[in-house]
Order: sequence, then structure tokens, then C-alpha cells
Amino acid sequence: MQPIQIQNRTSHSPNRSLRLFGLILFLAGLVVFTATLFMGSYHLTGEALAELEGKIPSQRVQRLHPLAGQTWQSKFDLFDDIDRLMMQDATINAYELGVTRFLVTKAAAAGAVRERTWLYFFLSLGLASLGALVFILPGLRELPGIKHNDIWRRSLTARGLLGIILGGYLISFYIILYWFPEYIVNAILLVEPLSWWLRSRPADQWFLYGVLYTLAVAVMGIRMLIKYRHSRYHLIRTVSIIFFQTGFAFLLPSLMERLNRPAMDLKNAWPLNYTFFTDWNLDTLLSSGNFGLFLLVWGVILSLVVVPIMTYFFGKRWYCSWVCGCGGLAETLGDPFRHLSDKSLKAWRIEKIIIYSVLVFAVVMTVMQLSNYLSSGAIFASYTWRVNQAYSFFIGAIFAGVIGTGFYPLMGNRVWCRFGCPLAAYMGIIQRFKSRFRITTNGAQCISCGNCSTYCEMGIDVRWYAQRGQNIVRASCVGCGVCAAVCPRGVLSLENGPEENRFEMQV
Repeated sequence: MQPIQIQNRTSHSPNRSLRLFGLILFLAGLVVFTATLFMGSYHLTGEALAELEGKIPSQRVQRLHPLAGQTWQSKFDLFDDIDRLMMQDATINAYELGVTRFLVTKAAAAGAVRERTWLYFFLSLGLASLGALVFILPGLRELPGIKHNDIWRRSLTARGLLGIILGGYLISFYIILYWFPEYIVNAILLVEPLSWWLRSRPADQWFLYGVLYTLAVAVMGIRMLIKYRHSRYHLIRTVSIIFFQTGFAFLLPSLMERLNRPAMDLKNAWPLNYTFFTDWNLDTLLSSGNFGLFLLVWGVILSLVVVPIMTYFFGKRWYCSWVCGCGGLAETLGDPFRHLSDKSLKAWRIEKIIIYSVLVFAVVMTVMQLSNYLSSGAIFASYTWRVNQAYSFFIGAIFAGVIGTGFYPLMGNRVWCRFGCPLAAYMGIIQRFKSRFRITTNGAQCISCGNCSTYCEMGIDVRWYAQRGQNIVRASCVGCGVCAAVCPRGVLSLENGPEENRFEMQV
């Protein structure tokens, strides 16, 4: 009798070859994107300098006139000249100097990237996206669902050298994006034509970020659709994530800007949207007619009515795993790293201390913002601005951006959602104490394989509950449903039911 040949569907040579080709295309696009940062020269014309009027105070533009007509081969030489002239102004601060550097450098940028923008756009972002899709599509020839596939042995997904390099690249990108955009002017020029087409205005670092963010969610969302094509829940959820990021977070705000209206992500609720109650935002909305008033009323209703009601009926999952941009990036780009979340009790204790501290910080800041606005600054005066700056720097930039995304390959894909997001904390309190959502377990069927705990991105030891047949009602659970999808015995089920007995064990 001949031995039975069992074919491993994940090891087809055509699949490996196609994925290798896709990886080469992706890396080539990434290399071109990175190389653009060091390309070209800088030549500042008098006309370009004049166009900065209104963006930079007139007296500072006058100080820059000696630079008109000059050419620099290095951006660092240009920075030195800008700094030399601007430091003559004793009133300029570090932030204003950075803005001046960015605007002048962007106006002076010359060379191949500016002259052949669309070519470099397709050779960088286009090629990287195509390569990622070529790498992803062979998954259609494999069985759906999560497969271990040596995830703890691969350097990229096991905190190895490749994971550290990727984390370092992401961290560096976020630091430059937030605080040193003058260094990535050429990358911003790549999306300049798209910005004019969508918004009728020049691109800045935030438009570049929006393009990259949306591309990442869309491309890696296709990977999720292929990977979880056996699950109707995950198919619909992934389409929802892509839709809300592309439509609500990217296209609609761009359209608002094109129409010279206040731009706002209509799904971004307070306190995640921590600038909503700042004086400058309230002034902008109240001075923008009926449309601005609509945005103001909608923002309040979304945060204080829609969020708690939806969380009562469906738990946090309606937002964190279906709508939110942060959650959308975590579920798509961050999916390969979901197993890296710390499941220890120590991590759980740290999580509760940090995330509720951030929520208190956000609430106190908002009270100060509204008090100052209603009293015309008579109550807290400049202290409100200082608190805003501290929150923006430590929470909005470092925690949510640098750590929240840069640490994907090091601490998992939900670092921000688990430890820092004040909206997640707000909804978590409702989910824990006043919600119909729970994950039910059938302990008699549990074989303690540990798949559920391994792939819980929020660091919940799901197996502990499953072994005891106890419902999972945790404030941190985002209801992604992956624990149920990877269970080989159908032990877990995401349910919305009566509040009574939602904590009890199943009989």
C-alpha cells in the first residue's frame, strides 16, 4: 500500500514565488519612498517667498528676503540660513520656527520629485501597495482563518531583529511627522497633486498621513477579507472599517475643506477628539453658520448620547472594531502582531491605572476648556492652554501616535486602545456595568488549546474564562470576535442579551 500524500496548501511553490515577487515590489516602493526624502535641491524664488504672506507673519517674511534667488543642495544648509535669519526675532518660539522651516523648505523644494510627482508617487506608494496586494492575494489559495505558521519563530512577528527594525522605522516616521515635517517635504510633495484635486489646497504632513493611513487600512483590509473569508462577521466588520476610514475620516473632511467649511471626522467622538471643546475649535464652528452649528451639535450628541446608547446595546465593539480609525488600523495593519499583547495580571493592573488616568486627564482638561471659554479666560487663564499642550504632546502625539502605532511589532496592535484611549475607557465603564454585550462560553467543550488567549489583542486571558464556563464581561474587550473565530470547538459566542445574569457561569 502506498503511503498517503498529504499536500500542504500553504507551501505551494507558485505561492512562495508570487509572495517573494510581491515582497520585492513592496520593498522597492518603500525604498523609493524613503529615498525621496534625500533627493533634489532647494531654490527659493521671490514669487514663492511672496506666496508665504498670510501663512507667516509679514515681518518674518521680510527677514527671509535675503534668501530669495539662492540655491541649496542640502536641506540642512537651508535650515541653517532660515534659523540664522529667524533667530533675529526674539519673539519667535520653537513651534513657530518649525512652521517657518517647513513652509520655506516646501516652497523651495526643487528637482525630480517636484518635476515628476506622479511618477514618484506610483514608484513609491503605488509600487508598495501593489507589492503588498501581490503578497496578500495568494492567501486565496490557502485555507481561511488564523494559522500559527511559526508566528513565535519569525523575526518580524516575534520581537526579533526584523520586528525591531520595523518598529524603529514606524517610531522614527511618527516623530518626524509630528515634530519635524520639514524633513519629509519631498514625501509630502508626492501627494500634492492629489491634495489639490481633493481639497483645492496644498498638501501638508497631515494630508500625507491621511493618505498613508487610508492606504494601509484598505490594503491590509483586503488581507483581512481574504484571511477571514469563512466568517460573515469579520467580512462585514472589515468592510465597515474600510468604509468609515475612507469615507468619513479621509474623503468627507477633504470635501469640507474644498468647500471652505470646517473639516471634521464625523465619527471622531470626545474624548478621543480632545480638541473638540478647545476655544479655537468652538470659535471656528460657531462662526461657520448653520453647517458649523450642525457639526457642534452633532459632536455633542455623538459623545453624550450616541456613544452610551450604542455601547449599552452592542458593547464597545460597535465603535472600537467597526468604526474607529485607530481600531481600524490596529485590526488591519496591526493584525499580524495581535498575539504580542501581554496577558499577565500585572499588565491588566497597569492597564486599568493608566487608561483611567488618561480619562480623568481628558475630563479635567475639558472642564478647564469649557470654563475658560464661557468665562472668556477669567477662571483658569493660560493654565488651560498649558494643560492642552501637555495633553496634546504626551497623550495625543507620543502615546496615541509614536507608541500606539510604532510599538505594533513590540507590544501588539492595541497598545493605545488598551492602555491610553480615553474613549475606550469611557465606553469600557458602560460595557462593564451597564451593557447587554457579553462573550458567552461553553466550558464543557473547551480543550484548553489557548488559541483564544493567544490572539486576544486586548491581553485578556480568554481561556481562563472558557475553562470555567464563565461569561466574559471585561471593560477592555473590543468585541473583535477573533477569539471566537479561532476556537476549534465553538466554545465562544459574542452575544447581546438581557443584563440579568450576564456575569454568571453557563450551566
